[in-house]
Formats: sequence, structure tokens, C-alpha cells
Amino acid sequence: MNHSDIYRILPEVILTLTGVAIMLIDATLPPNWPRRPLGWVGAIGTTIALWASLWQLSLPQGAGFFGTVETSYFTVFFHVLICGIILVALLLSLDTLPAQSHHQGEFYALVVFGAVGMCLLTSAIELLVVFIALEISSISTYILAGYRKSTGRGPEAALKYFLLGSFATAFLLYGIALIFGATGTTQIYEIARLAPLAQNQVLVVVAVAMMLVGILFKVSAAPFHIWTPDVYEGAPSPVVALLSTAPKAAAFALLLRIVYEAFPSLHSFWSPLLWVVAVLSMTVGNLAALRQQNVKRMLAYSSIAHAGYLLAALAGAADIGIAAASFYAAAYAAMNVGIFAVITLVSGYDDKCPLIDDFRGLLYRAPMLGSLLIFFLISLIGIPFTGGFFGKFYSFSSAVDGGAIALAIIGLLNSGLAAAYYLRLAVVSAQRPTADESAVPRPAVGIAVGAALGMCVAATLALGIVPNTTLHAAQNGAHTLQPPPETQPPVLTPAVEVEPQASH
Repeated sequence: MNHSDIYRILPEVILTLTGVAIMLIDATLPPNWPRRPLGWVGAIGTTIALWASLWQLSLPQGAGFFGTVETSYFTVFFHVLICGIILVALLLSLDTLPAQSHHQGEFYALVVFGAVGMCLLTSAIELLVVFIALEISSISTYILAGYRKSTGRGPEAALKYFLLGSFATAFLLYGIALIFGATGTTQIYEIARLAPLAQNQVLVVVAVAMMLVGILFKVSAAPFHIWTPDVYEGAPSPVVALLSTAPKAAAFALLLRIVYEAFPSLHSFWSPLLWVVAVLSMTVGNLAALRQQNVKRMLAYSSIAHAGYLLAALAGAADIGIAAASFYAAAYAAMNVGIFAVITLVSGYDDKCPLIDDFRGLLYRAPMLGSLLIFFLISLIGIPFTGGFFGKFYSFSSAVDGGAIALAIIGLLNSGLAAAYYLRLAVVSAQRPTADESAVPRPAVGIAVGAALGMCVAATLALGIVPNTTLHAAQNGAHTLQPPPETQPPVLTPAVEVEPQASH
């Protein structure tokens, strides 16, 4: 290790220092002082970490800390995406957390510490570091899921998330142990080189399957989605905006690295497996969402379906599939954080308007919020000129290019099915309210949450109108997410002695 290795984890260092600063300041403030400024400390630190991620583009691609972390276009893409989500989530919570909520400083610190694990998860090329990063991220999100203790749903959601998450993490850790037994290493590039040569190929296949179980749980893909609806319903809406996007983006980055970088030789095994998971996720998520009356539970099942849309991209060739999946992760993050920001403002911290019918007449009571809700729903459907359209377009195009035409058709049919419940919420919000509903006070939009909504709208529009910049960045990341060419030793040929010819 040399002193320049610190640049490889500079965003994580900045986020860690920000979290520590928040906790130290929180401990020194008098109990009766407001903790809201600590959220601004977190937002500033996250912004600096985002710029540090972009600065990493000036570094040569390579690994640091003895080959455990990597800096590349791929890692920078997901670092920027995660830091952007964290920034918006912090701005959203600044105006929506109650002023006298318990342990408010710890809330902001947990969000920032969770970002440390998520960023490290996308740049780790050593499976033990992957496990540590996953635990850093998971512990923060477990606590945040149960942050609202005024209702029994909060602790229930946290407990379910913790128990099922620990079970899934055990699968991942056991898979890491098996692949170490088969190859003798946990370094991803070394695994890619040694896995095809392993004597016990069954052990390698079982290891891959167990690691996929752990990762697919984190992205809430069917049939590993059981935790999602309860956690979405029980956690505060600002936390759900974070949980539904940032940890999933990090987990998808890990999934891409595992299948394309560590086990490209097992493409014939994991590709059909992910094909089946994609179909299950799309179908189960959309069918279950059709039956929901609770908005957050409906969006929870919707997120399961979107995990299937993203997984469909992995049916394509390596470069195309990685770029399409990365782009979809960015598009989904923008529109999903945006719609949860609207729900947070309408329902409040305590979810006073949990049902779809509670949104009746929103377009008349609060025209801006009603318009934004319909806009984000249109993007989730995949209507042109929104990020959701190009996200699905690139994902299904990747599946078609990979020969999975049936998968693309199933995805299109599911997209049509999803339009039913998205449009139901949009129609209800556009209906004229009754006299009682008109008397409901309009939600107040503060500066911080207004900035968060503006970022989400701008990102969703940019990804739908001028997607080339983000797609180009995703393609650059796809090109770098390949095992480095193995250095071949020089071939030594034995010297051949030439006998002198006899003179005639």
C-alpha cells in the first residue's frame, strides 16, 4: 500500500468523516437545541463526496489497498448515482422529519454511514471487503427501517428486514467460503482466472448460486421479495425513498461484477437462472400490485417488477447488458425517489394518507404536487420523454440482442399490466375532490424538499430527452467491467545447438 491508495476510496473517506462529524456535533449540542442543521452537514459532505467521485475520473484505472478496491468508470458511475440519491434523501428528510423527533442527529449519521457501505460495495474487488461493505450498508438500513417508533409497524418492519436480511447474508457468506475452497482465493479477478480450472466444478456452481441468493434478496427480486411490502409500509417515507433505490443500486452493481467479472465462464448457468428470476419478478410484482389499496405497498410490489425489468438487461451481451442495467438503475432511482418525495409531503411523516383513495383530488388541492405525482407515474409506466421509457427500451433491447426475445415480450406485456395500477392512482389524484376533501390543508413545500423534487424532475426529464450522456457513461463503465487480460509469461524455447557442417 502507498499513500496514493487513499484516493481510491476518497468518497468513502469523506462520507465517513461527515458521519463522524455529525455524531460528534450532536453529542456536544444541548438537548433542547434543534438538530436540523446536522442534516445540512450531511448534505454538504455528500455533495463533496459526489465531486470527489467525479474527480476520480482523473485517476488511472487500477486497484489499491493490495488489490481489494478498484477505481474505474464503472465504480465512478455508481458512486455518483449513490451519492446523488443520498443527497436527495437528506434534503427530503430535512423538511419532513418532525422537529422534535427522537435521535434526529443519529438519523442523518446513519444515512451517511449507509452510503459508505454502498459506495464501498460498488468498488470492492475482494469478496471479504464486499461482505464488510454489505454489512455496513445493511446495519444502517435495518435501524432506519425501524426509526418511527410511534407505531408498531416500524419496529415490525425493522425486525423482519433484519431477520430475513441476516438469513440472505448468510447465503452470500457461505457462497464466498465455498468459492474460496474451490479456487483458494477471494479476489474477484483471480476467481475469474481460477474458477474454470477448479477440480470441483460442482462446488463452484453451488457457490455462485448461493451468492446470487444473497444479492437477489437485496434487490428484492422474486422469490426473495417477501420483506419488501412490510418494510415499505412500516418505514418512514423518506427512509423508503432511500431504501428503494440506493441499496438496490449498490447491490445491482455487485451483481454485475459477480456475473460478468468473476464468473463469465459460467454464463450458461447464471444467464438462464436470472432469466427465470426476471420473469418471476415482473409477473409476481405486477399481479400483486394490482390488488393493493395502500400506496406504499403498491409501490413496493412495483419495485419488485422493476427489478425484473432491470434483470432482463443481463440477457444481452456483456457490454450491452451492463450499460443497459446501469442506465435503468439511474432512471429508476430518479423517478422512484421523486414519487416517494411527493408521497411524503402528502401523507406526512406518520402516513396520514396511506390509501390510494386518500389521494383523491390532489391535483386540485395541491396542483404542483398532483402534477408531479402524475409525471413520476407516467415515467414509471415508461411513456416517451421520461427516463422510464429509455430505461425499459435499453433493457428490452439488450434482451433482444442476446436472443431472449421471449423475455422482452414478457417484459412488454408486464409493462402494459403495470400501467393499470399506475393509472389508477393518477386518475384518482385527478378527480375533483369532495367538499370534505377540499378542506384538507395543502402540504407545505420547503426549500430543501423543493430542491429534492427539482433534482428528481430534472434527472427524469434529462434521462428521457437527452439520455446519451448518461448512456455514454454507462457504456464506459461497461467497457471497464471486464477481467484484466492475464499477463502471459514469456515463452522460453530451448536453445538448439547447430552442428557445424563438415567442409567438403
